[in-house]
Amino acid sequence: MSGTPGFPRGTNILVALGAATLTAIGISSIKGILAPVLLTLILTICANPVRTGLLKRGVPGGLATGSVILVVFGLLAGFTYTLILATAQFVAMLPSYSKQFEQIGASIGAWLTSIGVGPDQVQAVEKGLTPSNLGHIISSALGSVVSITGALVIILTMMILMAADAAYARTILHQLGTRNPDLVTSFTDYASNVRRYMVVTTVLGVVQGTLNAIALYILHVPAALLWGLLAFLCSFIPNIGYFFALIPPLVFGFLVGGWPTVIAVIIVYGVINAVVQSIIQPRVVGHAVSLSQTITFFSVLFWAVVIGPIGAILAIPLTLLGKAILIDSNPAAHWWRPALGPTTETRDLQKAEEAEAKHDRKDRRDAKKHPSQTEPTPTDA
Repeated sequence: MSGTPGFPRGTNILVALGAATLTAIGISSIKGILAPVLLTLILTICANPVRTGLLKRGVPGGLATGSVILVVFGLLAGFTYTLILATAQFVAMLPSYSKQFEQIGASIGAWLTSIGVGPDQVQAVEKGLTPSNLGHIISSALGSVVSITGALVIILTMMILMAADAAYARTILHQLGTRNPDLVTSFTDYASNVRRYMVVTTVLGVVQGTLNAIALYILHVPAALLWGLLAFLCSFIPNIGYFFALIPPLVFGFLVGGWPTVIAVIIVYGVINAVVQSIIQPRVVGHAVSLSQTITFFSVLFWAVVIGPIGAILAIPLTLLGKAILIDSNPAAHWWRPALGPTTETRDLQKAEEAEAKHDRKDRRDAKKHPSQTEPTPTDA
């Protein structure tokens, strides 16, 4: 079969892959401004129902929009600068653990030597495990105050503009619906699904980070507040965020309490993560995220490479946005939906198949217990 008339399917696939690659490279080249804009878009989508509710209660439009913008931006700015202050205190605290880092470096160096690693590589590893290097790595990962302030300015400006444009959203969608109702439906469903996902993930992330910080404080792990904030951020990163949030508390738990503290941290994080992300979140979010685990994990890697750490945090909403534009808005492409993840129809089919398989197993067990009931009745001669 051929795709576009005159071109074989293989050519169309290669052209599509080439276009996707160029698009990703182009997006990555402007990630400095695109990342905060995309974050603002998601925040605006999540905050819009609050603005709509205020308008229904008779609050003037300008006041309702301004109130929501200030609250959302204030929370975001407060969290960001709390993270900066906690990181600064942590970096200032690192020199007091220089002897412990030297012992860890010596132990790792001895182990590397025992497995045949060269002395130059061993020395490089030992020199890298110093408080100053660790503080530099963490500070670089967080970014400078200037860059964070610039991103917050972009976010505030875009929130004001997007909130003002949102006043025309209903009318614009009505106009588009007369020409392309599938596009409007896909965007409406996307806004509802991403809003549910982000709100639920935020609430559960706050609970998760708070519980982790309290547990670390009880275990006397240094910088418990910082690791609680890290756990909150990593709760938005599916599959692998838990491991990023776990590593720093393990290291500093080992420094202050040895292996018993390490085991306690693993148990605490494991229980909290299992309950929140594996039991509560899937039940509450439901069908809002119809993506397979494989695609979810790949989307984290893809968006992290393309637009940086914000891409990893917004991986699910951005992937759902691409799905809404390319598949949900195009009826001819709807057949791709089951390939991307379990839809409602897929779940119903699976439940029916499991029920049928369970019934068949029961019938086989009954046949083994009562074989005489399944034998044919002998006929008279």
